[in-house]
Amino acid sequence: MNKKWVVPMVLSAAMITAPMGSFAQEASVNDVKQVQEQMQKQKPASLNVPVFVTEKDLKQNAQKSAGVFVGNNKKTLNMKNAKGNFKVKETKKDKLGMKHVTLQQTINGVPVEGSEIIVHYGKGEQVKTVNGYYNRVAGPAALSVKPSISKEQALKTAKATVSAPDVLPYEPSVELVVYPYKGENHLVYKTNVNFLGKKPGNWYVYINAKNGEVIDKINTIMDVGQYKKATGSGFGVLGDHRKLHISHKNVPNDGKGTLFFLNDISHENLDGIRTYDFNNQWSGQLPGDLYSEKDAAFHDTYDRAAVDAHYNSEKVYEYFLEEHNRNSIDGEGMAIISTVHFGKNFNNAFWNGQQMTYGDGDGDFFIPLSAGLDVAAHEMTHGVTTHTAGLQYRFQSGALNESFSDIFGALVDEEDWEVGEDIMGDEAVASGRTSLRSLSNPNKYMVAEEYVPYGDGSGTYPSHMDQFYDLPLELDNGGVHINSSIFNHAAYLIGTEIGKDKLGHIYYRALAHYLTPTSNFSDARRTVVQSAVDLYGENSAEVQACIDGFNEVGIKK
Repeated sequence: MNKKWVVPMVLSAAMITAPMGSFAQEASVNDVKQVQEQMQKQKPASLNVPVFVTEKDLKQNAQKSAGVFVGNNKKTLNMKNAKGNFKVKETKKDKLGMKHVTLQQTINGVPVEGSEIIVHYGKGEQVKTVNGYYNRVAGPAALSVKPSISKEQALKTAKATVSAPDVLPYEPSVELVVYPYKGENHLVYKTNVNFLGKKPGNWYVYINAKNGEVIDKINTIMDVGQYKKATGSGFGVLGDHRKLHISHKNVPNDGKGTLFFLNDISHENLDGIRTYDFNNQWSGQLPGDLYSEKDAAFHDTYDRAAVDAHYNSEKVYEYFLEEHNRNSIDGEGMAIISTVHFGKNFNNAFWNGQQMTYGDGDGDFFIPLSAGLDVAAHEMTHGVTTHTAGLQYRFQSGALNESFSDIFGALVDEEDWEVGEDIMGDEAVASGRTSLRSLSNPNKYMVAEEYVPYGDGSGTYPSHMDQFYDLPLELDNGGVHINSSIFNHAAYLIGTEIGKDKLGHIYYRALAHYLTPTSNFSDARRTVVQSAVDLYGENSAEVQACIDGFNEVGIKK
């Protein structure tokens, strides 16, 4: 088989941070040691360790202050130095009336990367579940938090390390954090540098705040006047006729007359759905030029990628709003931005932490990637993950990040359990590559040749933990696109038992309320099962289906 048909696929995302698990039925405080030992190839070794208990383990569970609650229960939670070094990061309520308080661990006021605890309240301020990750050596005297270099020096080093261009499309960020890495806590500047090009980057570079050295870096690009409302139409990449929500504007004396834009302003409490044209450039300022025509008919061949991006973005927006009461990617009505015609023959689509961007494909392996509704759902779910669990884009947490995007891609595009079946080029299809990944049968596709030595020798995408690829960070960020297929297959097995609708509600709840940045597969199993307990009851068929599905793919609690 031609090697280019077995590259570990595109469809990326961009984001960061920590893990959890907790379940009344499946886990108790006595499981902590076992779970720590079962970090199932989670890399690198971290000082952050899992915490998960349920109400039956808690001696004091009626406490309005989550921080005080954690301090009062530190022995039960198997924690020390708990009181006083956790700060409330976020408080939210869900549709069941449960309150979820996320606590960020700190050292002398500086946040510890990946160390978050979530306290889940039921009725009457009763704590039902606690899950998350806790840094055991992060006491007040554990580390000096006074930097020796400036933020400006750290940013200069970060930009040089990733060969960032002089002009950046987004303002870089620099934050002082405690970073657990390779068995040691480091005081670092966590820098974020985002840029375009043939190899676009959304880099997080961790600079030692004492001596200016680079400790770690990771590219989290997650691949794959006044306007008036109007309606228009166009043809998609595959020839489908699309009805579009657009807008028009007439600027007096500009010589252009009335122009019609792929700018949907028809949804209440949403800051718009907008589609832009990058004119096949590799660099410049995203999002590009707001896509426009002189009339409301977007019928030219060049328009087709934009028509699909605009139409599919609205479909994904409607899914999350109608099914999960989530208003846009951030839950608060942020604008949904898509850019098409990025680069030339670009075989990828990505979420860069701000927006979706689509290449046109090379015509052989891929056609324009915006043609896939599941591709749009995949990329937008990366954005949802950014604004909820914030799963770090490496190793198992990164595989979960990719998997949730694949799963919601298959939920929004209800026709099958494949991802990317509508964007494959003729040569790919002729070679047997009829989709990007398969949730129902991951083994039917081969991985890239350089990945084979790290697996079980079969060379296929894995469907069971026995086939897990123990990849180093420099290959697929530690297997984010490869090992995601194990968690994908579990979702398929569960979904075929309970249906896609219930699967979506369970998995969304786990993503939005339980998972944290460094969650691994075991954590995710527990959070999915707990979400099913919350929604359908402890002894329900839905809970049993989740347990059976994870057991079948070898993801243990």
